[in-house]
This record gives sequence, C-alpha cells and structure tokens, in this order.
Amino acid sequence: MADPCGLSGPVQLVAPDGAPTPSGGYGRDLPPETLSWLYELMVVTRDVDAEFVNLQRQGELALYASCRGQEAAQIGAAACLRKSDWLFPQYRELGAYLLRGIPPVQVGALWRGSWHGGLGFTDKCCAPVAIPIGTHGLHAVGAAMAAQRLGEDSVTVAFLGDGATSEGDVHEALNLAAVYQTPCVFFVQNNQWAISVPVERQVAGPSIAHRAAGYGMPGVRVDGNDVLACFAVMAEAAKRARSGGGPTLIEAITYRLGPHTTSDDPTRYRSAEEVREWEERDPIPRYRTYLQSIGVLTDRLEERVAARSRRLRVELRDAVVGAPDGDVAEVFDTVYADITPDLVRQRDQLMTELAREA
Repeated sequence: MADPCGLSGPVQLVAPDGAPTPSGGYGRDLPPETLSWLYELMVVTRDVDAEFVNLQRQGELALYASCRGQEAAQIGAAACLRKSDWLFPQYRELGAYLLRGIPPVQVGALWRGSWHGGLGFTDKCCAPVAIPIGTHGLHAVGAAMAAQRLGEDSVTVAFLGDGATSEGDVHEALNLAAVYQTPCVFFVQNNQWAISVPVERQVAGPSIAHRAAGYGMPGVRVDGNDVLACFAVMAEAAKRARSGGGPTLIEAITYRLGPHTTSDDPTRYRSAEEVREWEERDPIPRYRTYLQSIGVLTDRLEERVAARSRRLRVELRDAVVGAPDGDVAEVFDTVYADITPDLVRQRDQLMTELAREA
C-alpha cells in the first residue's frame, strides 16, 4: 500500500558498508576538498566531544551532552548553508558549533557554568544553546519572519531532538512557520531516545516526518548517519525556503551512542545489543570507507585531521582545567537591569550561607 503522505524510505547516498547507493535524484558529487572538509569536521567533532566528556568526568565541567554518533547529521545539515543563515541549536550540536568557527573554549565556558558562555555565538549567526526543550523552535521561526520582512534571503534552521517534537512549543513553531511560509527548516535528529523514552512511545504515526503533512509542509526522512545524504537533503530544503517555498521538516534517523548527558546511565533503559547494532552503522567509519573507495582519503588528510584534533583538545583543556569560578552574585545581579527586592533578599541569604561555610 502506498504511503498516503508520499514519503519513501530514508534518503541514503552511502550505505553502512561505505558503498554508494542509488542517488534518487540527490547529488553526491561534491568537490574533493568539500568531501575532505566534511570528514575532517566529523572526526574533529568526535575527538573534541570525547575531551568534553573527560573534562566533565574529572569535575571540570558541570554537565555535558555528548553528540557521539550524530556527527554526520549535524555536519551534513550545517555544511551546505551560507554563513549568513541562522542556526538555532538545542544543546547537543557541537559539530555545528565547530563548523561555524566557534572555538571549543567558548563551548567549554558554557558547560562550566560561566555567565559569558553564550558570547560569540551570535557573531557566527548561531543562537546560544537552548537547554529548555523545544523553545528555540519558536525563536527560529521568529528570526525567519524577521528575515522575510527585511527582504533578506537568509534561512533559519532549528535543530531539534525527537523528544522535542512532543513539546507544545515545537507544534506552535511548525504551525506558525507553515501558515506564514517562513524560510525555516526544522532538522530533527531522531536519535531514538528522549532520555529514557523510546521514539515509538512518542510517535503513533509511521514517523516524525509524516507529521509534516498535518502542518502543510514537505517532510523528508534521511539517513542521519550518512553525511552526504544529510548535506543533499538540507541543501534542497534551504533552496526551497530561500526561493519562497516555505518550511520543511527533516527527520534524520541516527542514534545517540552515549548517554543523554553525563548524568545519565543509559544501561538502565536500553540493551547493549541495541547499541552494538547501531555502532555497526557508525557514520565515521562508513564515510571513511567511502572516501577510500573514491581515492579522497590520504595519509596527509588523516595527519591534518589528527593534528587539528590534538590542538583543539589541548586548547580546551588548558582553558578549562583550574579556571576560576565566576562570582555567584552575578546570577542575581544580571537578571534585570535593576535588581528586584526579592532578588536582593535571595542574594544576601546565599552570600551569608557561603560566608558561614568558608
């Protein structure tokens, strides 16, 4: 029976074994330097991600949300965009930050709890990290509406998780974007788990992408572990948005190989067998094999990637380890232009307690 929404299986250009697949009308023939750049970003993202996890385990960061396993989705989606296109991340998009040139040191300040952790993001047309689930979808639509009114041809992209699609804010964002035909792309990284809730307990329909029909926008499913497929699908959606065709909902099928955050224990709700099955679809070995088959992967490229990873990891560790704690009073002093009496009382109470413990 044909799918009533017209959705086919996930778009895939490189199979899990690294072999090219039928393109289905999507382009795969990128210049060698672009193919190499995508590989470099994926590997560096994973290496820096591992350093963040290490730093948190050593007590240098308050928390961290790993993106291990989702590098292809993030890099592929962001790499085809213009530098003037706005990214609205959730909290797991390290790959998108690095692609936009945001130093890991700035990301580290955020996870360490420094008040200035979001500074510098907007300089790269990237909104600060959104910890509340799904609220930034509305910010992305608002920015897209502003671009429309200003006559700009920029596109905004909201990076969402599968769990975020169960939030009312995301429903409102999708509906608003479709009604006003805004140049906004909703990129859902379906990593199979919203903390401990599996995706099948969140979606009664065939897929998240099928929800697009109810909003009146195109929906596309893509293999989120295939960087070239993610690049091609996002490029098509961005072109449609830029030409006045309105929003698109993209569902990238991927997997969170690590815990939800460093405070989570995923062994309590998913099996080791499931993780092993998805490790066999790891996006980096898949893409490496593909590049080898077309003669793009070289020893020189591997050496360059390894050197960049080492440099960024050292810079991150040097900046984070032993960094001074911020002034806790700033939590109260910077909420409003003029501090309220209630906040003064709370600040004084906390400072008294801290002085007592000193």
